[in-house]
Amino acid sequence: MNKYELAVVVNAKIEDDARTATIKKVKELIARFGGNVTDVDEWGKKRLAYEIQKMKEGYYYFIHFESDATVPAEMEARLRIMDNVLRYLCVRQEA
Repeated sequence: MNKYELAVVVNAKIEDDARTATIKKVKELIARFGGNVTDVDEWGKKRLAYEIQKMKEGYYYFIHFESDATVPAEMEARLRIMDNVLRYLCVRQEA
């Protein structure tokens, strides 16, 4: 199993419940594909470097998980179509 870090920027204009539900859905997707979430680091609301969909701020989350090499591609395919996710990036962490 490899270790990964998934950075997710969530829409800042949605309610807290919707934002929490979005992150919960991401964690459930990781579990569904056989991954194991080890840590979720919430950085909170930050200013974006440039406007995305006419928004200047977003909520930043960093999700650490362990999984097989196929899971990041599956995650990115699902994150790409999620409405409240502005940007995402999944990187493999070195041992």
